[in-house]
Amino acid sequence: MFFDSWQALGRVVLVGVCAYAALVLMLRLSGNRTLSKLNAFDLVVTVSLGSTLATVLLSKDVSLAEGLLAFAVLIGLQFLVTWTSVRWPGFSRMVKSEPVLLVHQGRFLPSAMRRARIVEAEVLSVLRDQGVARLEAVEAVVLETDGSLTVLQQRDERPETLSNVQAPEPEETFLH
Repeated sequence: MFFDSWQALGRVVLVGVCAYAALVLMLRLSGNRTLSKLNAFDLVVTVSLGSTLATVLLSKDVSLAEGLLAFAVLIGLQFLVTWTSVRWPGFSRMVKSEPVLLVHQGRFLPSAMRRARIVEAEVLSVLRDQGVARLEAVEAVVLETDGSLTVLQQRDERPETLSNVQAPEPEETFLH
C-alpha cells in the first residue's frame, strides 16, 4: 500500500520526465491558444491533457507512446477546431458560446440571467469585487464565453467592447 517497488518508482520518474517534456514541446509547437481559457471547449482540452498526463504517469497499463499519442490527438483536435472556427463562422457558433449581457445600463436582465443560470447575488458579488457601489453606475455586466463576468462602468458613450454583445429588447429590462 505505501511502497510497491523501486522499479515502479523509477517508472514514474522516467515516464514523468519524458511525458512532461513531450507535453511542453507539443504545447509550444501548437501555440498559446491550446491552453487558453476562452471557452468551454478550451477548458475540456486543458482538463483532458492533465488527466492524460496523470494516467500515463500512474497507470502501468498505459505506455509512454500511447500517452504521447493521446497528447498529440487532443492537441491536434484543439488545433483543428480552432483553425476551422476561424475560417467558418457557422462552425464557430456551433462549438463556442456567445457572450451574454446580464446587466444593461444599471438594470438586471432577468430573462438573460435565467437562461445563463446566474442569480442577482452572484452579479452583485462581482460588482463589489470590482469596487462598484451602485448598480446604476454599471453600463453592462457580461457573462463571457469562459464563464467569467466582466463589469463595464458607465461612460459618456457606449463602449466599443460591447459591439459583439446583443443589446436587450426594451421589454426585457426593468429597474431594480
